[in-house]
Amino acid sequence: MTYQQDGNLTTRIQQIANCFFNFNKDIIDSVKDIAPAVKPQMAFYEMYGWAGVLAYQKTVEYAKSKEMLVIGDAKRGDIGNTAQAYAKGHLGKVDIGNGEEAPIFDVDFLTVSPYLGDDTLQPFIDECIKNNKGIFVLAKTSNFGSGYIQDKVDQEGKTIYETVAEYVAQQAERLKIKTGYSPIGAVVGATYPEQALKLRNIMPNNIILVPGYGAQGATAKDVTNSFDKDGLGAIVNSSRGIIYAHKKRYPNGDCTREQYKEEVRKATEDMKKDITQALEKEDKGYNKLDRDR
Repeated sequence: MTYQQDGNLTTRIQQIANCFFNFNKDIIDSVKDIAPAVKPQMAFYEMYGWAGVLAYQKTVEYAKSKEMLVIGDAKRGDIGNTAQAYAKGHLGKVDIGNGEEAPIFDVDFLTVSPYLGDDTLQPFIDECIKNNKGIFVLAKTSNFGSGYIQDKVDQEGKTIYETVAEYVAQQAERLKIKTGYSPIGAVVGATYPEQALKLRNIMPNNIILVPGYGAQGATAKDVTNSFDKDGLGAIVNSSRGIIYAHKKRYPNGDCTREQYKEEVRKATEDMKKDITQALEKEDKGYNKLDRDR
């Protein structure tokens, strides 16, 4: 289908994008007082072109208006001026002429890829410093095939994910803020709890973004390895477990809008309770890895 063949295509895409935004508003309104952040995935908006990207931007603005942090899940990473453009577009400000600058997506955190080298991460770090923002660097991701690259061992006997974690930890020492944490964090999947424990020991002062809980199979116990000794320092993500929570009670999806929002809130509360109970049972000492050898 092309614009020439169907003059209604633009309208239909706009309608879909509007549905995205209204759906997101319902999620945000349901959890704004019990969840600290939301993490919209850029790809699902970009696939609908400019209208989808606008829905993403409006979602970011709406979440921030409700005093929630926004983690832009875009996994950006490129070289030179391209990395700088990504960094400015998502974390900083862009030139709009006459010496004026304005924020565009203006997320609080952005997921970034380290696989083009440390110089490709520097523009993102620069924007973090300049604009009080943060990034999460992909270290050990939650997907099944992540080990094909991330688990490779170098001549020094270190895996790729350990090398990435060491870089992130170095940035933490350089950019530590008054809380003791750094705006430079890492992505560590809860689906790999043993590796998560290694990485938490390497990165004691970094915030870890933890995907994989719930629909991807990781349990609350798996998640605990990404928290620090005080039971802090990690943000646990659940997407499908929240968005599709209503399917447990309404398998055919035949619920009202208010019933749907109730199920979203209940699933979020259950997740918090599940993780809190798991943390209470676990010893969170940094030296746990050494003691267990």
